[in-house]
Amino acid sequence: MEPMRPTVWGIMAALFLLTATACTITTEDPGYVPPPPLPALEQLEQAPLADSGDFSQGQDVISFITEDRNVVCSLTSARGEHIDLPYEQNSFSDSANNKLATVPVAHCELAVYVKPAAEDVKDDCAGTGLGYLGGTALLTPETASYGECRSGVTQMEAAYGPKGSKSGPLTQLPVLAEGQNIERNGLRCSAYNGGVACGNVSAGVAFFVSRGSYELISKAPETGVPGAVGPSKSA
Repeated sequence: MEPMRPTVWGIMAALFLLTATACTITTEDPGYVPPPPLPALEQLEQAPLADSGDFSQGQDVISFITEDRNVVCSLTSARGEHIDLPYEQNSFSDSANNKLATVPVAHCELAVYVKPAAEDVKDDCAGTGLGYLGGTALLTPETASYGECRSGVTQMEAAYGPKGSKSGPLTQLPVLAEGQNIERNGLRCSAYNGGVACGNVSAGVAFFVSRGSYELISKAPETGVPGAVGPSKSA
C-alpha cells in the first residue's frame, strides 16, 4: 500500500492550528482599577533591595536621584546638625565636630516641593521665626522631619528647579528606579509613588516626599502601632 502523503490543505490546517494555539490575545479590562500604592513603611519593608554598591559615593555614603530628577537622597551620617553630603559643602569632617556622636541618617532634597505645615516647623531660625523652608527631609533612627532654616534654594532646586542650571554634581548621580529599595545602617529609601520614602522599619519611623506632598510617619507611643503623625500635606 502506498504511504499517505500530506496534502497542501492538510499542511495549512496544521499550521493554522499551531498558530492559533500558540498565540494569546489579551484585551484591556475597562473596569480594572490598579491597587493603591503601599503605605511608606510597607513599601520599605517589602520592596526588594537593590545593590547598594551601584550607588556608593565613597566614604560610606549612598546617594541617588529619582528618574524625574525631582528628588536627590543620601543614606549617610551626621554629627549634630552637620550632614556628610557628597554634593554640597558641609562641616561633617571638621575636627571640631569629632566630639559629636556620629549617627546614620537619610537626607533628601527636592527641586519642586510644598511648604511645611505649621505643626512641622521645628526651628525658630535663630530666634527670627523666619526662613524655615520646605524642600528637605531628614530621617534619623528615631525621628523624621521636613524642612529647615535656610536663606536660599536647595541644591536640587538650583539644578533641576524651574530656573535650574541642569548642571553640577547632582547630574552625575545614579538613578534609583521606581520601586527600587536601598539600605544602609538600618535605614532604607525607596523610590515609589512619584516620590521617595525613607524610614527605619524596625522603629516605625519614616517620611515620604514628592513634588506635591509630604508625610511624616512615627510609631504611636500608646499603641506601638505605626501611624501617620498627620495627614499627607500637599500644596
